[in-house]
Amino acid sequence: MIDMFTLATFVPAALALNLTPGADMMFCLGQGVRSGPRAALAASAGISVGGMVHMALGGLGLGAAVAAMPWLFEAIRWLGVCYLLYLAWGAFRGGHAPEEIRAARASRAFRDGMLVNLTNPKVILFVLAFVPQFVDPAAGSILIQFLIFGAIMGATGFFVNGGVGVFAGSMGHYLTGNATAGRWLGRISGTIFTGLALRLAIMERA
Repeated sequence: MIDMFTLATFVPAALALNLTPGADMMFCLGQGVRSGPRAALAASAGISVGGMVHMALGGLGLGAAVAAMPWLFEAIRWLGVCYLLYLAWGAFRGGHAPEEIRAARASRAFRDGMLVNLTNPKVILFVLAFVPQFVDPAAGSILIQFLIFGAIMGATGFFVNGGVGVFAGSMGHYLTGNATAGRWLGRISGTIFTGLALRLAIMERA
């Protein structure tokens, strides 16, 4: 359905975009610092799933509704801001997750990563601006093409963002036995989440 030349052009472009530090990478870094490598990978997987949902919406044309209706864009944006601030509050209050609750943190990190991605309307606008450049209406289903490109973006993003989070989590793992260090790790991850919320709050719709 998608010719090899188009794929050969899209893959390095997707990899370059995922290697550019952004909200997804910083979120996985924060999760890694707070809850360890496993949670970082789970958060990265959640972000990839959220990205696939955005791609499906773009392929169905629903993304155009978000772009055309400012109130819907604003509602999703402020929902994302509130959720990030909620995560920051939890990080500041709870500090670093103890070893015995890491498994629970992984499933929660997946959910958080997916919700943070889904409540970022800038992602769907990015999908509408970037992906259509590679879609060929004559090549078959537009939705299927969006999903294929989404799978490529999600796979490269999972390894890049997950790798950053795992590195941060591995460093934080050595400090989990120190109560003072644990509090500081919680503050660091809380600051990252707060910064992402502020970034989303002040972003320009354009």
